[in-house]
Amino acid sequence: MIPAQFEYVAPTTVEEVLAVLAQHGDEAKLIAGGQSLLPVLRMRLNAPEVVVDLGKIDALRGVRDDGDSIVIGATTTHADVLDHPLVRENAFVITKAVELLADPQIRHRGTFGGALAHADPAGDLGAPALALDAQFVVVGQGGERTVEAADFFVDLFTTAIEEGELLKEVRIPKRAGWGAHYEKFVRVAHQWPIVAVAAAVKVDGGTISEARVGLTNMGSTPLRARSVEDALVGQPATDEAVRAAAASAADGTNPPSDLNGDADYRRHLATVLTRRAVLAAAGA
Repeated sequence: MIPAQFEYVAPTTVEEVLAVLAQHGDEAKLIAGGQSLLPVLRMRLNAPEVVVDLGKIDALRGVRDDGDSIVIGATTTHADVLDHPLVRENAFVITKAVELLADPQIRHRGTFGGALAHADPAGDLGAPALALDAQFVVVGQGGERTVEAADFFVDLFTTAIEEGELLKEVRIPKRAGWGAHYEKFVRVAHQWPIVAVAAAVKVDGGTISEARVGLTNMGSTPLRARSVEDALVGQPATDEAVRAAAASAADGTNPPSDLNGDADYRRHLATVLTRRAVLAAAGA
């Protein structure tokens, strides 16, 4: 289908974007890589008056070191995130997730911040960002504010970004030396994950000293498997210990039922994939 008619603007500064958003309110939609918005426009599920292209704003793009954190600009492409040594060294679970995200064409067009702001519970980046305690820097005409990952994902396709605001960057605490893995279950290549698990694990002398586990597509938002994290700490990085901890991975979740599998099937997958992800992250 052909999208409904809209006005197209391509500002070069964040301030210009905010001015357009203030003028048009909910009738303005932001576009970065377009991998989420363009299909919606073509199916006429949304018909905004104005589409605001963020592609010319250099301040929203790139990866940089900021002391105890790395900072990823909202319009940084997935391909640039995948190739960046700062991400690989300090937030390896992000690298592992992006490796499995769609295909090379989409990774070269889609953006890190765009995918997170879209907040699809089956998206590959929400669980890793949540597991790593990422912080989301949101900017509006009133200035910048920082939203913790635990508060950023509000509901299905809904985030803490308010009308008139945009996501500027994502700050991720450094976890150099941690093992990481993203275990994704699909039926066909490049499919949205039926279930996926992001695991970041620190192992000292064969014992798990810290663990972070995020779940994809196990509810209306990405989820932390905190019971698994607590159960892993102090345990040996062995199949037996990890299997026991992973048994609670689906506790408190509310997975969907669809043509790919019902809720009980996904709960079973969550325990299996959590065990695999943690063992791989721990190098076991």
